[in-house]
Amino acid sequence: MSHPSTTLGQDTTPDRTTTPEQGIALDARGIRFEGSPQLVLCASLFYFRLPREQWRARLAQVRASGYTCVDVYLPWNFHETAPGRWSFEGRRDVAAFLDLAQEEGLYVIARPGPYICSEWDGGALPAWLGLDPQLKVRQHEPRFLDRVTAWFDQALPLLAERQYPANGPVIMVQLENELDFFDCEDRTGYLTALRDQAVRHGITVPLIACSGQGDLEGATGDVPGVVPACNFYPDDDSPHIEPEVRRYAELLAERDLPLLITETNRRHRTLRRLLASGASLIAPYLQSSGWNFGYTPSAGNWGRPGNLMSHGYDFGGYVSSTGTERPEYAEAQILARVIDTLGPRLALATPAIPPTPVTTDFPTSSSPSALRLDGGGLLLAVPHLGNRTGTGTGTGAGTGTAVVNGVPVAVAADSCPLMLVDVPLRPWGNEGTLTLASADLVAAGEGELVFSSEVPVTVVVGDTRVEIPAPAAGAPGRATAEGLTLVALAPADAVRLRATDRDGTVHLEAPAHARPAPAPVAVPGARRRVHTPAPERAADRHELPPTLESLGVYRGRGTYRTTTNLTGVDELLLVGAADIVDLSVAGRVRPTIAGFGATCRIDVREATGSVDVEAVVEIWGHANFDDARLPALRLGALRGLGTVWTVRETTDVSALWSVHGHWSGRPAPLRELGGWSSTRVGLPVTYHREIRSDTAAALHLKGVVEPVRVAVTDGEPHAADTAHEPHAADTAHEPHTATVLTVHAEDPWIPLPAGTHRISVTLPHHPSGSGLRAELLGLDPVTDWTCSAQDDDLLTGFATEAAPGQEVLLPLALAPGEEAWLDVDLPPSHDGLLLRPDGTQIRVTGWAGGECLGRVWVGDRPDFSGGDANVLWIPPGWSGLTLLVRGAAGPEVPELRVLRLESSD
Repeated sequence: MSHPSTTLGQDTTPDRTTTPEQGIALDARGIRFEGSPQLVLCASLFYFRLPREQWRARLAQVRASGYTCVDVYLPWNFHETAPGRWSFEGRRDVAAFLDLAQEEGLYVIARPGPYICSEWDGGALPAWLGLDPQLKVRQHEPRFLDRVTAWFDQALPLLAERQYPANGPVIMVQLENELDFFDCEDRTGYLTALRDQAVRHGITVPLIACSGQGDLEGATGDVPGVVPACNFYPDDDSPHIEPEVRRYAELLAERDLPLLITETNRRHRTLRRLLASGASLIAPYLQSSGWNFGYTPSAGNWGRPGNLMSHGYDFGGYVSSTGTERPEYAEAQILARVIDTLGPRLALATPAIPPTPVTTDFPTSSSPSALRLDGGGLLLAVPHLGNRTGTGTGTGAGTGTAVVNGVPVAVAADSCPLMLVDVPLRPWGNEGTLTLASADLVAAGEGELVFSSEVPVTVVVGDTRVEIPAPAAGAPGRATAEGLTLVALAPADAVRLRATDRDGTVHLEAPAHARPAPAPVAVPGARRRVHTPAPERAADRHELPPTLESLGVYRGRGTYRTTTNLTGVDELLLVGAADIVDLSVAGRVRPTIAGFGATCRIDVREATGSVDVEAVVEIWGHANFDDARLPALRLGALRGLGTVWTVRETTDVSALWSVHGHWSGRPAPLRELGGWSSTRVGLPVTYHREIRSDTAAALHLKGVVEPVRVAVTDGEPHAADTAHEPHAADTAHEPHTATVLTVHAEDPWIPLPAGTHRISVTLPHHPSGSGLRAELLGLDPVTDWTCSAQDDDLLTGFATEAAPGQEVLLPLALAPGEEAWLDVDLPPSHDGLLLRPDGTQIRVTGWAGGECLGRVWVGDRPDFSGGDANVLWIPPGWSGLTLLVRGAAGPEVPELRVLRLESSD
């Protein structure tokens, strides 16, 4: 189905009257800025992950890379720090950041959510939303939308005031983020509500919504006026990237829309493949890295459930967290030169399949992409997906040979040259046709063409073919053909190209001189504070442990205390604890628990009588992704100790399950759980059993591998239930009174209240599996708790105030659960410092410049993602450094051995 082009002021709302010549227009040919077509390279750059003092330099660095745009999330919970308490000052002054972007000549794609993901605490959804059990996040639901309205009333006017072209750099506003990953019940209603709020606030630039896994309708609800965009994260070495991307370019072209790639990998070899496949906007995610300050990282990212995000927020983009330019930065500059040189011809190009096959002696795309340039000719991407020498001859080490239009050309390993075929030369003031160029064209003018390559360059002008030897840095290659001077530059020279003369003389910018980084040194001195611990905000007594959020702790920690009788008790059951729990029973600190809500058994056989129980629970981030495998990794889940139970008794209930499914008849056979034999491998079998408990209980399914479906029907079984036991076809229709849940290997527990329950377990028949065992734990709750709270503000206030201390020499040994507050002397630094604690079984939190820097966990710990998880960064100019060092129980004695300082230059 074809849709009208999406133009600034001409989507679906009658009050949008701006013409394409006045603003941003989108159609199948691309993006137009006031009528001028442009292909946009966009880098993620997040003001909330950088010191304000570095905003301008980082923005200028992006612009110097050749990128013309930055995408910027606006994290809701960064600005609403507590319910109704808003902050847009200091590092939260997003308006100032946007104004700086305009001053540095950059466009902005603004992404105010309300959900942003971004490995940020809760995906930017405020933690207190979870306190309302009727509020449903990311749904078309009144309570949630009321809170979103409050956020949009703060954020959207800032964006509306800074829209392109009248008053600022904002060229698009993204609603939500990758909604197709989330189980939204009414996508159309939800996105319509967000769109209407944006329109009400005067947003007139295009509204976009990105799909995280290619479900365009799932991301946009097919709401008129909301433009679908795509996020691609392929394997960089996959040969199948191009056909996937072209499919989306074609789908969007049918709607007369361009392909906007709002997130993708950072490697420019891949970005070139996306460009050639039809993308008009290419926005690699986190091309310019930053830092997760304070308690802002999320929990539950990739890999194992409970994976934590590090203080350093860095996935290998072209600029490191400390601002260092990596090799991809030069790749960005070269790609930007190609885009600038081809100009509107490339911006208005349309995807195509190469008219003649491209053959190679190296691994390449299964279906290479090309673009039909506006005005004639092709741009052809030829990726070399290997890193070894090809089988061609005469092309030099590290190269392979491709045959393009019957002409063999050299291609460097691990590259993707953008070759030109049959391109008219008149737009550059020359007669004739560039029949073939095997390397990137980085400059063109009257009488000259300049290429960038690390291997020999083949150029055919008209019918004249020339070979330019592989250039070296400082030694360009030159040739002439049909009156043209042809220059080949090494990539190191191409990024510094300032001008060339008609005779091929090259003028380069002076090279930047990198300063050698000094060797790491030990911290010169530290003082241990005398008056510790930090103050606590006391709470009332509670029957059961409250959530930290209910105590007003949205980032920070709490300490739970009670006394209970453990006579005759062998173990405790901890249910729903998150994130990081140091549990002490009868004075013994147990190994740190990082189960993120998973039920945990704790052996307490050595404790008896009335004993003290204490738990320090730290919030290490609310879930930014809705991971159903663990309770605390669900989006909107709260933090705290959960519930503690004493285990009264344990009963094996693996036997006497009735079987329903496959050919089992009536009366239903009795087998052990998972013990039915059948030739129908993979088809579901349902096992039923009645279970009775006089107290609250927990059913533990041991041996779960694949997810298992469990239905619990409470109450005494009716006669009708036993007279007609369902066959396999009936198992999909549980009685309406049943509670149905899915049990995962990560948390194979089913809570049961006191009473009689009919349990149905449905699992695929797996004859080679190890089978299931089931046990029932009778439980009594541990009650009468107090909880003292330490939120982010309280801890930061204590850490940054002046306090007396005593000189301390490292190593510093700590008992499990013991804490030490250290004030550290730092040498002056122009570029900032990296602090690397070395030791065993310690968690270190740092403060400087009146703000929490972040946390480091040394020793036995959960998985971390992102940048270097072993360092804290002290930005230049952030005075004072205070560390909170906490010992954790584990395989070694907690000890802080040394604090090493490294330059962040």
